[in-house]
Amino acid sequence: MSVPVLVLNGPNLGRLGRRQPEIYGTTTHDELAERCRAWGADLGLDVEVRQTNHEGVLLDWLNDAADAATPVVLNAAAWTHYSWAVYDACAQLTAPLVEVHLSDPSQRPEVFRHTSVVTPHAADVVAGLGVDGYRVALETVARLISG
Repeated sequence: MSVPVLVLNGPNLGRLGRRQPEIYGTTTHDELAERCRAWGADLGLDVEVRQTNHEGVLLDWLNDAADAATPVVLNAAAWTHYSWAVYDACAQLTAPLVEVHLSDPSQRPEVFRHTSVVTPHAADVVAGLGVDGYRVALETVARLISG
């Protein structure tokens, strides 16, 4: 029996492959979702990948994950750096939360990217590995839930 895991992606990540490929790579969001599901299956995880440009939708997904004790891999994108609503939603999660970023925000020139409101609630942070970071994040979730 596989364990359900949510991979939640925030604003503009639906444009992967087209948006600043020099930073975010050429893999599309659909390709990323397909890889996440395959990586998850190999780890005994039933991965569902979602993306939204609407903060309230992300909050609803995080609330549902909290209620169901579902592990989450979260790339909150721009909301990572300023959304206290995302901070509060992450605070209520009881199953593992792994924060993931395609680039390494701490190495980006924009100073605002150096702060994360997700990190205080995350069991681990995976950054700067591109799409492969999602594989590492799912491996981390599998390790954390296996005890």
